[in-house]
Amino acid sequence: MTKPPDVTRRSERSRRAILDSALDLVTAVGYGKVTIEAIAARAGVGKQTIYRWWPSKGAVVFDAFLALNEGDTGLALPDSGDLDADLRALLKATFDDLVDPRFEPTYRALHAEIQHNAALATDLVERLLGPLLRSTEDRLRSAQRAGQLAPDVDLRVAVELLYGPVFHRWLLRTGPLTSEYADTVVALVLRALRP
Repeated sequence: MTKPPDVTRRSERSRRAILDSALDLVTAVGYGKVTIEAIAARAGVGKQTIYRWWPSKGAVVFDAFLALNEGDTGLALPDSGDLDADLRALLKATFDDLVDPRFEPTYRALHAEIQHNAALATDLVERLLGPLLRSTEDRLRSAQRAGQLAPDVDLRVAVELLYGPVFHRWLLRTGPLTSEYADTVVALVLRALRP
């Protein structure tokens, strides 16, 4: 039986080169044309190095996407006491991230890949979307305790009501992500959730 590789032995320089190469290639040629071999060649490492650290191309690209935010101080949702204003600000910040040219090509590629890669889908939800969804649910719970939302609102579904239209519009490119759209989504969601 072979011993699993010690990921603590990763060379930070090689790791960074691999992640940067993955992002560069996704932007340059599109996710579908990116291969582990191409990432390895561009990064100056052997493909076995990549496979030792990541199980698939999708996993490499996902870690590269997450690395774009390394050093970010974390997710802080507004809680001004004005739920309407806080949710509008949250959606507008989400819009900015979704259309940021540094993120959008890779994020779109990952959403395509998770359609047939269940492990990557789980990882994306746990490591990327999960913190945002939990923080949003916490903000709604605070509003519920303050009497701003009906006491019987299912907060998990409420979060989905808030983000569902955003991702639908973004994924299908059915319209722009504008301030007016954020205002409309928040108004309709809160109309359904208020006491």
